[in-house]
Amino acid sequence: MKYSPLDMKYGLDQHISYQHHWVWRNDVFMSSKSLHNGAIFAMSMQGQCLYTGGWDKNINIQELAGDDELEVRAFGTISCSSVVTAILSCQGKLFVGYADKSIKSKPVSCISVMATTVPAFSYAPSFAIKPPHTDANASSFIPPSSLSHPSSFSPLRRRRFTRAPFVAALAPSKGTLGSIRKSLNDFMSLNYWVVRDYYRLVSSVNSFEAHIQKLSDEQLTAKTEEFRRRLGRGETLGDIQAEAFAVVREAAWRKLGMRHFDVQIIGGAVLHDGSIAEMKTGEGKTLVSTLAAYLNALTGEGVHVVTVNDYLAQRDSEWMGSVHRFLGLSVGLIQKGMNAAERRSNYRCDITYTNNSELGFDYLRDNLAGNREDLVMRWPKPFHFAIVDEVDSVLIDEGRNPLLISGEASKDAARYPVAAKVAELLVQGTHYNVELKNESVELTEEGIALAEMALETNDLWDENDPWARFVMNALKAKEFYRRDVEYIVRDGKALIINELTGRVEEKRRWSEGIHQAVEAKEGLKIQADSVVVAQITYQSLFKLYPKLSGMTGTAKTEMPVIEVPTNLPNIRKDLPIQAFATARGKWEQVRREVEYMFRQGRPILVGTTSVENSELLAGLLWEWNIPHNVLNARPKYAAREAEIVAQAGRKHAITISTNMAGRGTDIILGGNPKMLAREIIEDSVIHLLTQQVPNVELASETVSRQVLPKIKVGSSSMALLAKATLMAKYVSKSEGRNWTYQKAKSLITEAIQFSLSYSFEELEELANEDSEFYPLGPTVALAYVSVLKDCEEHCLHEGSEVKRLGGLHVIGTSLHESRRIDNQLRGRAGRQGDPGSTRFMDEMFQKFNFDTEWAVRLISKITNDEDMPIEGDAIVKQLLGLQINAEKFFFSIRKSLVEFDEVLEVQRKHVYDLRQLILTGDDESCSQHIFQYMQAVVDEIVFSNINPMKHPCTWSLSKLLKEYMTIGGKLLHESFGGITDDSLLTSLEQLNDAGSIDIVNFSLPNLPTPPNAFRGIRRKSSSLRRWLVICSDDLIENGKYRTTSNLLRKYLGDFLIASYLNVVEESGYEDKYVKEIERAVLLKTLDCFWRDHLVNMNRLSSAVNIRSFGHRNPLEEYKIDGCRFFISMLSATRRLTVEALLQHWSSPMESLELS
Repeated sequence: MKYSPLDMKYGLDQHISYQHHWVWRNDVFMSSKSLHNGAIFAMSMQGQCLYTGGWDKNINIQELAGDDELEVRAFGTISCSSVVTAILSCQGKLFVGYADKSIKSKPVSCISVMATTVPAFSYAPSFAIKPPHTDANASSFIPPSSLSHPSSFSPLRRRRFTRAPFVAALAPSKGTLGSIRKSLNDFMSLNYWVVRDYYRLVSSVNSFEAHIQKLSDEQLTAKTEEFRRRLGRGETLGDIQAEAFAVVREAAWRKLGMRHFDVQIIGGAVLHDGSIAEMKTGEGKTLVSTLAAYLNALTGEGVHVVTVNDYLAQRDSEWMGSVHRFLGLSVGLIQKGMNAAERRSNYRCDITYTNNSELGFDYLRDNLAGNREDLVMRWPKPFHFAIVDEVDSVLIDEGRNPLLISGEASKDAARYPVAAKVAELLVQGTHYNVELKNESVELTEEGIALAEMALETNDLWDENDPWARFVMNALKAKEFYRRDVEYIVRDGKALIINELTGRVEEKRRWSEGIHQAVEAKEGLKIQADSVVVAQITYQSLFKLYPKLSGMTGTAKTEMPVIEVPTNLPNIRKDLPIQAFATARGKWEQVRREVEYMFRQGRPILVGTTSVENSELLAGLLWEWNIPHNVLNARPKYAAREAEIVAQAGRKHAITISTNMAGRGTDIILGGNPKMLAREIIEDSVIHLLTQQVPNVELASETVSRQVLPKIKVGSSSMALLAKATLMAKYVSKSEGRNWTYQKAKSLITEAIQFSLSYSFEELEELANEDSEFYPLGPTVALAYVSVLKDCEEHCLHEGSEVKRLGGLHVIGTSLHESRRIDNQLRGRAGRQGDPGSTRFMDEMFQKFNFDTEWAVRLISKITNDEDMPIEGDAIVKQLLGLQINAEKFFFSIRKSLVEFDEVLEVQRKHVYDLRQLILTGDDESCSQHIFQYMQAVVDEIVFSNINPMKHPCTWSLSKLLKEYMTIGGKLLHESFGGITDDSLLTSLEQLNDAGSIDIVNFSLPNLPTPPNAFRGIRRKSSSLRRWLVICSDDLIENGKYRTTSNLLRKYLGDFLIASYLNVVEESGYEDKYVKEIERAVLLKTLDCFWRDHLVNMNRLSSAVNIRSFGHRNPLEEYKIDGCRFFISMLSATRRLTVEALLQHWSSPMESLELS
């Protein structure tokens, strides 16, 4: 006779007012008891004995008695010295934690009175802690290990209680002790207390719900303007957060039929606080983002919701965007192929959906724009608040590769095919050695000699005829860059496959000549080397946001996150990892496990790490006539990506996929009814509207679709489908069958969107009304609504059957370099409390560079079968240890990249801020920049030729005059052509002996007077400000002749600026044209030198690593030399800008190309 598990439910709300505990059995309320004069903080259960402790500094002991009429009887009390915060009964003792940070044990002897009287069950019931008035949708703080599987619940039966010694009641089982330990670990974690604090906000949101539900649609929409007015009156976002969340929750229910669970409210609060929310797969991260996005959009400064690809950005902007539009906010979408005007309009919306690469490239392109009309982002403050979906994928996986915009091409393209031929001649182990960990190659003496002979050169590293870089890249392309693994060939191009998402990245190219080497290896047209004109890492990009948050499913192992509780407990079974000595054994085991699960009817998802492996497994299954779907980077599969993933939870469905990270489509057990309904509509209508056909599906895919259970639609749906089919025939006939396939797909998409805006009766009226045009759209929408109801019923029934069979089974065919990626694949099973299971398999010996032959011999001796899978804690421990080492290795790479990029980040910010100030500033600020440049150039000339500590007779005055006239060219030659160093020295000596100086009309004695260009208050005040800057700066040492030095700086600076203003006025051009020329020259010179600086910094980052052999820190060397390079770059920029402007206005017809 077994009893069903009991649930002990006790709680304390934000006011710590609950003093009861509630006892439930099989979700049926059994008893309530109040024994404490204050909140209950802790409890422990053994046998029939229940121990509770709390605010009143007592431990109360109760006895559970009875069967169908369960009673909770008080038994005794133990007084304590402080507030009780934790209780654990173990090994005949009570371990008690107190609020004074102490832990004490209470031996059995201190409560020996109970030794003969306290009864005990012969089993230990499991307990779940829940608030007494919990939301039906809310998640509780229940460790998954403390919950029994629903299938283990048995009907209540009458049973006589047996008495047992108290010590027996205190002896926990191994499983119970593990559950207690996990509960205590959760209780003692910082995350537990952080999340518990968020429940205060949940209570506040729930308190608004009844009032918000009574509002009409118009009143609900008007809340947005009300919130904005309140913010305008000085309230903060925190003041309106609870009510705003309640408004979004109600809007989502009305528009999407989806109500935010309490745990999703917590997720939204985490995002609003600028943290990373970790929510398990299927917990509704997309819906969670609406809360923080709406709240922060109320400020009017713009919110960016960043996804990992265009598909998800478009889906979310249409799906979740309907909630924001309903509430009166504007929603924008950034997609590949949009022009500048479209991008500008979308960035100015309240909420903008985009993907990470489009966002980064828009930022870089804006900082290459030639005029303010080309800017697309919200300058001068383009960044306010961002929610990054799959933040671990963006900042960790994509973080290793900076975003680059390339410019002019190199002339070395012809060398790559020659180097590829040489690489084919070289043999690994003889001519070169390979280092797998660092992906590097090293030529041996024999290899160098053979390569030099083949290339007919005496030195591969000859500066005048360099071949070493090309040969090394060719060898790397040969050894490390494999077709259908790292890249695919499509339309004569080598396209990179993202190793973590399995997607093709058409915009990316490997740098430093690797991509050209791969093209040469494949015999493709070589796209010549390019020069980087702008670059930024994702880490630096997202640092630009004053407030940044992220969502992820599995980042705890590598990022600081706040774990949001699941809405329902996770009951997925993670089976032990299996290790194999050979690839043959692994793939055969995968095939057998897939076949076994397929015979049962369970859906199966197989994750592979490359296109090559996915097609290898597909071939094995095809040989055994097992139907399946394949999803990898090839175009014929990628076109059906969302459809394949959405139906991967159907009975008998087998899906082979490259890494599923960031796919963004839930796998629903039984199938996705909306996708199924759409598929039925498309199969019925599209072929009648267009003669074009999409990519032909593989036979295996066709078989897979035929094997899945058919959708049985009702008679009314059949009639509406027939009507839609007939209507499509008439439309096609009337328009001459000239529709494209894309146009037909768009019509169905519009019809589905149309069906969401009207009721079934309204759609019937629209479909039946008389019109000169055929109402194809309303007819298709009507058919879709009817078919969707049938599909929902079918999927519900099939989903129940799949759950009964055990749910989705996930097979990982290889452990990844990170536990996080493995957990992403595992998370596909067991979503929202569904059953499921996972299994990982790996070739541990070959994967981690062990001696494979030795491993095969060892396993053969142990198992008599080299293909036998190996399981066990030791194997798992070794594999996880290797994974952790790999995580540390890649973390060090990312850390190094970030540290090196921080140097460039400071420089980039300075240049881009300066550029935007020039581009978006007014005409006066542009002129001030030019004056500052001119004064800075004069200062550099003066500093390099004088010493304020010594008399002017020791200064290099002749060199100073020569450099000064070189800067001014024709403009200064007439005035200073006859000035000698002696006359300048005489003037400085007279200046040094002068008693007073008129600084407004200042001029050196006996030297040319500056043109009278400083007329008007504005120009005079500008001249005085420059003088104050000269006097207050510390660029020059204090000395006896410091004042003389400063006056020389002012005189030469004023003369240069006044001469420039004078020649501009004499040119006769309008001020608008003059400012356009000035702005163009400023930007052109800045961009030119910044581009060269990026090239130098990239070369420096590679070169400084060699200095480590001299016991010097590469990072410190990079910082020192990088700073020196940057100072030189700014100096050269100022000098060239001044020279170009003076030359242009001195001879405008000769310098027309600058404009």
